[in-house]
Amino acid sequence: MNPRTTVVIVTWNGRTHLDGLMPALLAQEAPGGFEVVVVDNDSRDGTPDVIAEIASRDRRVRLISNPTNEGFAPANNRATDEARGEFVVTLNNDTVLEPGWLDALVSAAASDERIGSVASQMVFAHDPETIQSAGIRIDRAGIAWDRGSGDPRMKPGPPVPVFGASAGASLYRRAMLRQLGGFDPSYFMYLEDVDLAWRARLAGWESVVAPSSVVRHAHSASAGEGSPFKNWHLGRNKVWTIARCYPAPGLLEYLPAIIGYDLASLPYTMVTRRDLSPLRGRIAALRGLRPILRSRTRLHQTYPGGWQRTREWMEPIEPPTRVFARYQRLRDILSHRDSR
Repeated sequence: MNPRTTVVIVTWNGRTHLDGLMPALLAQEAPGGFEVVVVDNDSRDGTPDVIAEIASRDRRVRLISNPTNEGFAPANNRATDEARGEFVVTLNNDTVLEPGWLDALVSAAASDERIGSVASQMVFAHDPETIQSAGIRIDRAGIAWDRGSGDPRMKPGPPVPVFGASAGASLYRRAMLRQLGGFDPSYFMYLEDVDLAWRARLAGWESVVAPSSVVRHAHSASAGEGSPFKNWHLGRNKVWTIARCYPAPGLLEYLPAIIGYDLASLPYTMVTRRDLSPLRGRIAALRGLRPILRSRTRLHQTYPGGWQRTREWMEPIEPPTRVFARYQRLRDILSHRDSR
């Protein structure tokens, strides 16, 4: 009998995180049982050997070894293709799970067949009473951010509707992933979850956060907060996501704000960090825009009327000062972590 849930972990030189992750994961319980598929992206730190040894002792664990670093999005898609569960849970390797995490995710998804994704309540590893992410929010300027970031930890309770789920620790209904084609592999990593969440909303799927599903996360432990690598991918993938997903009526109405906010954010990063990677990422987005526009046409032809379905989830545009304050708040939280 196949397990009901498949937990997918994508690793790349994440050996140091496994001692905190794997015992807590394998101690979880979930209705219908679960399996664990670890996709290793050509780690050179002994990660595959550690996972292989765990798999030899626990038949629920399987290892897929990639000969190159395929990235987060393609690796998750590959694992989804081999998953046996009705639900697929994506989980970052730099996480520590609290008891009841998986049960809360599965129970929330099973409560309503219209739910395509369930977000965990992700809290900061260095401050588990503070939320890092409780789902995805997005405004009409196309700016996506972590719902609840910096707020006090949510108390246990019923699932709460959200725009979408962050792929760092979330459940996806496999039927939805198959319908939508999973994550866009061209993203490599970053914002692939925003793109998927938006496409899911356009297709009529619902999303919730399960407050009792708590995971502690070391923010940007793998790629580094504010690294040129991350900034390049964020810059490129933001343009692609808006170009593909934003319904035409809303895009025409808010295009000046979308362009204005995006242009305003570039000088800050380039001047304060002396980093041109966000600009280079946007240039790369324009160069690779043609296939994104083709997929946009298919998406909105398949799911017409998307503006009516998604408009209520797209929040009013905030003044630039509030956007900056939100970003600065996250930096302050991480600075406090790094000073410990």
